[in-house]
Amino acid sequence: MRQKLLILYLHNSALDSPVIGWTRYDGDTIAPPVSGDENEPPYATGLDALRDGWRAIQFSALEPRPGELNYQPGWQSFEVIMEKIVETPR
Repeated sequence: MRQKLLILYLHNSALDSPVIGWTRYDGDTIAPPVSGDENEPPYATGLDALRDGWRAIQFSALEPRPGELNYQPGWQSFEVIMEKIVETPR
């Protein structure tokens, strides 16, 4: 068995909002993580990932932002960390 991680950055705090960024880690490979290098996200929404067997294990804390900071650069506010346990071929 091995763990795969999928970190999704959503448009807002709802799991059915669009994915705007992502990173994937696979515990069975030595390859570096895939950080949104593809043209399309692996899932359109976080809910689509849940439907495909990913389990949400952490959500980012929701923090109010003053109106004047809405368009300031910074970290993505709506991060969801998901995992999937898959069997390793023998």
